[in-house]
Amino acid sequence: MASAKDELDQVTGSKRIQKLEFRLGAFGAAVPLIFFVVWAITTSVLKLSSEIGLVMGALIGLTLGLFFSKSKWGDYAQGLFDGLAQPVGVVAIVAWFYAGMFAQILQVGGLVEGLVWLGGISGVEGGLFVAMTFLLAGVFSTAVGTGYGTTVAFCTLMYPAGIAVGGDPTMLFAAILAGAVFGDNLAPVSDTTIVSATTQEADVPGVVRSRFKYSIMAAIPTVILFAIFGGGGDTSIANQGALDAMLDSTNPKGLIMLVPFAIVLILALSGHHLVTSLTWGIIVSIPIIVFMNLGEFTDIISFDKDSDTVITGALVDGVMGYMNMAILILLIVAAAHLLKLGGTMDAVTGAMVKWIKNSIRRAELAMWAIVALLNSAITINTAAEIAAAPFVKELGDKYKIHRYRRANMLDAITSALGYIFPWGAPLLLGWSTIKMMQDTYDWLPIVSPTSVFPFVFQGWFLVIVMLIAAITSWGLRYEGKNGEELKEQPRD
Repeated sequence: MASAKDELDQVTGSKRIQKLEFRLGAFGAAVPLIFFVVWAITTSVLKLSSEIGLVMGALIGLTLGLFFSKSKWGDYAQGLFDGLAQPVGVVAIVAWFYAGMFAQILQVGGLVEGLVWLGGISGVEGGLFVAMTFLLAGVFSTAVGTGYGTTVAFCTLMYPAGIAVGGDPTMLFAAILAGAVFGDNLAPVSDTTIVSATTQEADVPGVVRSRFKYSIMAAIPTVILFAIFGGGGDTSIANQGALDAMLDSTNPKGLIMLVPFAIVLILALSGHHLVTSLTWGIIVSIPIIVFMNLGEFTDIISFDKDSDTVITGALVDGVMGYMNMAILILLIVAAAHLLKLGGTMDAVTGAMVKWIKNSIRRAELAMWAIVALLNSAITINTAAEIAAAPFVKELGDKYKIHRYRRANMLDAITSALGYIFPWGAPLLLGWSTIKMMQDTYDWLPIVSPTSVFPFVFQGWFLVIVMLIAAITSWGLRYEGKNGEELKEQPRD
């Protein structure tokens, strides 16, 4: 019979589990994660994918793992709790919550309306307007860190405006998605940036600085292609009238919200902790919104006893928006920890090393392939990134590839593929938003998801850029004993 101390150790985690034995060996330890991936792919194919659905898939997978454990179920449970307690998940969650609050505050302040107003008064038409849409969507998504929010906001406002001034519908929708890719990949406050950095034990500012060259390398040809091929749409008097009416509803004062965004960006890239940077962004944003009449203080936070959450507002929405993903990252990190305890990670790495041998090029190609494969199958890109992260870290540690490089390989492909495939959540979200907007503008053309995916240039170029980087070792840096970046691989 277990003593009181043993029970306390199991609850508090003071008794760390170092190894677990599983039926079917290393494969048995992988059952929780394998079940999750199969569940995610199946629900995606059936168009039943959701964040809470993924959480349930992870929970069921972890429960199934019990039946494959040859070790005591108590030891399995303690190993699971050890995984849940790892800093990587907690750091990502706290960063997500602050990033979510800041993003919601920027939207309350009308940043998207300000950017749309800027686009509307520019006077550009056709392909140039489509190219500008990509740039403005990129700015917005970099500021708020959410590609999904960017897709909805710009499909609601910028898509009708672009159609009215002769933008090609397919290219215009693709430009919005491409802008979302840009910000999702580069923004310090993006969920994928936070996950890619924390899972590779890297600092967010360093990661963002190191990936700028990859993002710009993809963005330059993207702008050019949208400018060249983005025109050719139909314009009419009715459309122009709708454009004027829409511009009347926008507010240029929202552009002032670029100030707190710039503060966060400067602080983050200067080496300040992301939470510190975001806190200053929130503190600066609130008085701007209130004193410039961009919104009410109650839009930011208020109490409503009739609400399900009692407390409401942008701050609450920012936290609640990441609640399901917060639970999911803890569960997936725990499943990955079980892989280590059960020897699966060593077995997988060993099998890869037989093919990779001493080739850094093959090691990076293996990383590229793992991330691409999981993102092609799992429609919620952050979930795919979380699932791929342990394998990327294991290979990177093995070959001493710098944590910034690993984070960039993980994030660029994740951000790109998440907005490309027709079955992807953001693409379907944008498509459904445009369909709803047709109730307001009956002349608005609907672009099918299968038509737009070849033209999300920022996404495709990012994938290609990272593939070329893996093949040619462009931008490759190794990691020294103290985490420093080295051009040459260190010797043991």
